[in-house]
Amino acid sequence: MRTIFVNRYFHPDQSATSRMVSALAFGLARQGGAVTVLASRAFHDGSASPLAGRETCSGVEVVRLSTSRFGRGTLPGRAADYLSFHLAAFGWLSRNIRRGDVVVVCTDPPLISLACALPIRLRGGRMVNWIMDLFPETAVELGFLGKAPFLGRLAAWLRDRSIARSRLTVCPTERMADYLLARGVPAERLRVLHHWSDAAEIHPIPKDDNHLRTDWGYAGKFVVGYSGNFGRAHEFATLIEAATLLKDHPDVHFLMVGGGYKLQSVKSAVQERGLTNVVFKPLQPARNLAESLGVPDLHVVSLLPCLEHCIIPSKFYGILAAGKPTLFIGDPKGSVATVVTAEQCGVTIEIGQAETLARTISNLAATPERVAAMGTAARAVLEAGYAYDRALTTWSTLLAELAERHRVPAGAVMLEQRPL
Repeated sequence: MRTIFVNRYFHPDQSATSRMVSALAFGLARQGGAVTVLASRAFHDGSASPLAGRETCSGVEVVRLSTSRFGRGTLPGRAADYLSFHLAAFGWLSRNIRRGDVVVVCTDPPLISLACALPIRLRGGRMVNWIMDLFPETAVELGFLGKAPFLGRLAAWLRDRSIARSRLTVCPTERMADYLLARGVPAERLRVLHHWSDAAEIHPIPKDDNHLRTDWGYAGKFVVGYSGNFGRAHEFATLIEAATLLKDHPDVHFLMVGGGYKLQSVKSAVQERGLTNVVFKPLQPARNLAESLGVPDLHVVSLLPCLEHCIIPSKFYGILAAGKPTLFIGDPKGSVATVVTAEQCGVTIEIGQAETLARTISNLAATPERVAAMGTAARAVLEAGYAYDRALTTWSTLLAELAERHRVPAGAVMLEQRPL
């Protein structure tokens, strides 16, 4: 059996989908599997020159397609990049799939399963939809298709047809699976396999041993951090307002690490308010990820409530691995909030409750033993339910069953039973 992954980004790119696909592909290759990845030659942030068109990386055959590279700055340019990848992937799969191949189709670019379904079916492959972000629902909720609702309905209908014709659809949360069930996807073709983090790559680092915390001047400070993509799906106004309320607290600092669409607007809000307690840093190299995530005492995760059925913030798993508490800003009944509350590994604040947030941060800064206990609980949650080794075993078993039985594994029981 050969497993083929289709995703626009792959190692050495450090975007969320790339890290997930890369970790799984490398793990399957280490187990002796034949693994091919179909990706683009670009980096998610467009910061480097194009990658090689073909190479073998840690036992994985990587095929990088030539596509347009207008980047993420404008919607027309992004749409062109999406379309060119669709066309290039359709062409490569039409020529190269072998009968019996299992093709795991991800969701970057959006609706790529539509381009992959026909060649996979005609050449005797088996398609698995690995849905990380649900499209077009995400675009609809963010208002991109407000003037053309027909396009949203059409895209959803086409997406549902591609799911119906695939062997299996994998979702990262129960809420997303429930949504697809309500749309008519058969239960026996759905599985919930949660995202993960590598407990060896990201691990707790004592404050005194963390050189980044020292180099960045946070010794003796209480640091509230955000790390990752400043995307449209996330909310920052509540956090900025809380930072404003705490600007005269010298021991409380806010650290913002990463980049993305909303970064400039967040920077502008900080500058307009004259907040000297908020510092921005670029996304750190993968080799420094444990140290970077180890700098904050409390990590922010946010998600607009309307997107709970569409997206799961993957940064949450790295926070768990780093043994740090999560400050979730969003729906208190959402997927991340449910785990945070049940496992006592952080706190949850609703969007707009800036005064409550500021008071919560101040209280946590004054009770380091409580923060430490939540961090210990976070690491325990990761090791018990969301560790990479466990996820790799589950995926390996699932793909082997698909290859050996030539059908979807029997039964509608979810392979994961954690609440996220």
